[in-house]
Amino acid sequence: MSVYRYLIVTIAFLASTLGSLGQATISFDKTTQHLGFVHQGDTLHFTYTFTNTGNQPLIVADTKVQCSCTTVQKPDGPVLPGKQGIIKVSFNTSSAIDRQDRTVTVTSNASDSTVVLRFKCIVLKAKDKS
Repeated sequence: MSVYRYLIVTIAFLASTLGSLGQATISFDKTTQHLGFVHQGDTLHFTYTFTNTGNQPLIVADTKVQCSCTTVQKPDGPVLPGKQGIIKVSFNTSSAIDRQDRTVTVTSNASDSTVVLRFKCIVLKAKDKS
């Protein structure tokens, strides 16, 4: 192997190793929530707590939901290494009935850049207002 070829391979290896040393890592306490039995028309509010277990600031860039019945609030700024952040979710059950299995896709600059959060519930008929 020529010296130049050896040098190029060594530089490529070092660049890939150094690039992986400094990275944010997102670790959720739980990725699935079971919300039980609810009534049609209820609005459920719940959170997903995560920790940046990496050594670089974590930025939650985007969240995606399945329908307009679900809204999400992500952290406004970076979450520093060792600190916690919260994803707040609201689910309006007005147009839902029976078993619900919904997802929230979270995209960040973490090593595992996309995480799918899930919540489940059973929506019963609306309560009688009489």
